[in-house]
Amino acid sequence: MIDQGKILRLLSVLAAVALATVAAADGLSKLPPDHAFPPSDGSPGKVTFSHSSHVDVKAPGCTRCHPRLFKTLEKGATADGQPIRHKVMEQGGQCGACHGKAAFGFDSCDLCHR
Repeated sequence: MIDQGKILRLLSVLAAVALATVAAADGLSKLPPDHAFPPSDGSPGKVTFSHSSHVDVKAPGCTRCHPRLFKTLEKGATADGQPIRHKVMEQGGQCGACHGKAAFGFDSCDLCHR
């Protein structure tokens, strides 16, 4: 039987790699470096945020997330200064403004936690 979760995770990784490759080729290579969030208690692993897998290369822009959701010049800082938490994301805040709607949801921990 085909494990759909594994297939979705693989497709997600392949899409991120493809997007990063296109972003670098399109002059988006000046994006900020990846940011690793320290794991909180009970976390299944650290989360590393990469701008290259989040920027739409057809319409690059920072204002979809900055400064409305995240501070612009402070790595990993939310606009309201609160820590990133699943409860907030699942209610559509922070990363949940896209994840769970336009981007993959919260069903598989290992899509973000590695």
